Amino acid sequence: MNSKTAKPKTIGEYIKNYPAPEQKKLREMLKLTRQAAPKAEEGIKWSMPALSYKRILVMFAGFKHHIGFYPTAAAMEAFTKETSKFKTGRGSIQFPLSEPLPKALIKKITTFRVKQAIEKDGKWRT
Repeated sequence: MNSKTAKPKTIGEYIKNYPAPEQKKLREMLKLTRQAAPKAEEGIKWSMPALSYKRILVMFAGFKHHIGFYPTAAAMEAFTKETSKFKTGRGSIQFPLSEPLPKALIKKITTFRVKQAIEKDGKWRT
């Protein structure tokens, strides 16, 4: 990310701060998470793109060698087996820029987070 630019206010502005190869992957991350959470609100939380429904569902961020995906610790616990081939943290996964994004996994985890939000906060708004 270009540190000389102002802090992005939208996900589009965030993505534009990256070189073309990273922009493509970040746009793909946004598309995949939007498909799994079409009614979620887009925004910047903790300086990262985020999708929210009453609370943050997922966030993602660009780095030099990977895309960081932050679906919360509960989601990581639920998908331990599926995420084992990636570098992970308590609430995060690193998807290397040198490999295709695991589209089905990203959608599955985001859908899991939507279901968690609905169960905790009630019906998904229409």
